[in-house]
Amino acid sequence: MAASDKVPAAQRKSRSLPLELWPQADRSVWTLACQPGTRLKRGGAAGHLKPITREDHAQQYGNFLGFLDRCGWLRRDGPPAANVTHGYVKAYLNELKDRLASTTLHCTICRLRRTARYIAPSRDFGWLAEIGKDLALVARPRSKFDRLVLTEVLVEAGLTLIHQAELSRSMTKLRRACQVRNGLMVALLAFCPIRRKNFTSLEIDRSFVGIRGKWWIVLSASETKENRADERPIDDLLTPVIDRYLCQYRPVLARSDSPPAALWLSANDGAPITDKQVGRMIRMTTLSTVGVAVSPHLFRTSGASSAASLGGENPYLASALLHHTHPSVTNAHYNRATSLSAAENFRQIVRQYEKT
Repeated sequence: MAASDKVPAAQRKSRSLPLELWPQADRSVWTLACQPGTRLKRGGAAGHLKPITREDHAQQYGNFLGFLDRCGWLRRDGPPAANVTHGYVKAYLNELKDRLASTTLHCTICRLRRTARYIAPSRDFGWLAEIGKDLALVARPRSKFDRLVLTEVLVEAGLTLIHQAELSRSMTKLRRACQVRNGLMVALLAFCPIRRKNFTSLEIDRSFVGIRGKWWIVLSASETKENRADERPIDDLLTPVIDRYLCQYRPVLARSDSPPAALWLSANDGAPITDKQVGRMIRMTTLSTVGVAVSPHLFRTSGASSAASLGGENPYLASALLHHTHPSVTNAHYNRATSLSAAENFRQIVRQYEKT
């Protein structure tokens, strides 16, 4: 029996080859590399990475192995990272170019190289680094201006969706629960634009906590990209909505008396929603409500731009909102308030000219 026959069909459809189906050498070395260090024992080469980062690296490496497996090229014998060859990577790139943006393509190859180095540290992957440099030269980030929606619009869209669901008499209980969940996702992320993986992994009574009638998001230093704890209160406007979601609608989604602690549950089986599913749901929800598919990452741009536009007297509000150490990061990658103001001023000048 082939190894793939031991895995459910739904899992085999995934682009990323799961760890248990990796070649034995790759799987063994990666598992050792991910061992965290202790006071008296040094950890593996990837042990210093956050669990969420290790998962991302494993997924990207699994994508590469999955591509080779689908093509019938995957070698299951040989030394660690035996499949990471110039020819296989070139073929993988040709397949990715048809469906990935240039910046995503660059990041994908960089993660593949880093994972390969963890698995086979004695091998020279300089050629793969050169490929990454070539991709970086042609990477062109997609413009955010045509997808920028201010925070107030996103909050209103989420709350409107919830209100419509609760007023509807034609919806089934399950459909109503799904719409309330999606609306709460949009409104909550608009108020608290944390990173998507942190948003997906919110758990009741651990990272999503009720304190004296108020809800808080509480992330430990090990969970954040900045290695700093992130604790932020949720606006009181959402408190009654969150209460109703937890008491009325989440149990409908859970379909169990002992559901998992995850805040966001799937309507299909009551299991926690995956990172990619959360992203897809938020894009679909914003597209249907405001006419623009706003990704979870763009909520951070919306938050920074809104903070700079509406809270100009607080110069560090945007960087604090995004949990950045230095405002220059926020201004360089997220804040679009200056351009928005310039566009508005130019629009007013044009209107005045048209009246003369």
